[in-house]
Amino acid sequence: MKLIVGLGNPGIEYQFTPHNMGFLAIDRIAGQCGVKIANRHCKAVTARAVVEGELVLLAKPETYMNLSGESVRELLERYEADPARDLIVLCDELALPFGTIRVRERGSAGGHNGLKSIIACLGGSKEFLRVRLGVGPGYKVTNGKDYLLSPMRKAQLPLADEALEASSEAVRMILTLGASAAMNRFNQKVNEAGKAE
Repeated sequence: MKLIVGLGNPGIEYQFTPHNMGFLAIDRIAGQCGVKIANRHCKAVTARAVVEGELVLLAKPETYMNLSGESVRELLERYEADPARDLIVLCDELALPFGTIRVRERGSAGGHNGLKSIIACLGGSKEFLRVRLGVGPGYKVTNGKDYLLSPMRKAQLPLADEALEASSEAVRMILTLGASAAMNRFNQKVNEAGKAE
């Protein structure tokens, strides 16, 4: 079974913050599949769904962002899943403009505390697929933490919607055609104005 895990923080105060784009992406996929994320186990809320004919587990860790790895490790053990083959992590990315996404097969945490936690809980392994959803504001941020944990601005919501839709498409493509096809489709160069070329 594929594990599709979105990163974020539980609680209504964090629901529509940039740092919760991973949770929102899972909600988008669940809505498209007609399932409700309501089961609680392995320190996460989860739902089974069928995406492109494949049975998957959608999960939102309830450990708060910085301890996401604890839940991911338990999910991997419970479902006897191989992180390099079966895990897809969806998370926010401050270095990407709002509305864009990047698909990566492996790599460093890039300063993302949720990814850091997952890597640490996998014994230092960076071999798992991730879909990073851009939340860059297009202006200089003096305090990244405050920005990521504050509600999205009204002007950002349509861009967030674009990224959520793209992330769902990317997951579907990963499941049907593989990561390379998804990277070719979604990892476009971004120009200085923040627009995909």
